[in-house]
Amino acid sequence: MIKVTLIKSPSNEVKSVKATVAALGLKKIRSTKTFEETPANMGQINKVAYLLKVEKV
Repeated sequence: MIKVTLIKSPSNEVKSVKATVAALGLKKIRSTKTFEETPANMGQINKVAYLLKVEKV
């Protein structure tokens, strides 16, 4: 399991980055979600990793 926290705002990013953050279910800064380590989830997380804090749970 991976715990993902949004630490930077995607407001000044391109549309695809905003959509990826929204698809992860992160709406506000410091919002947190837990995901399983599937290839689909890891691809999304890696795409916007510079906006996130990722921890193993």
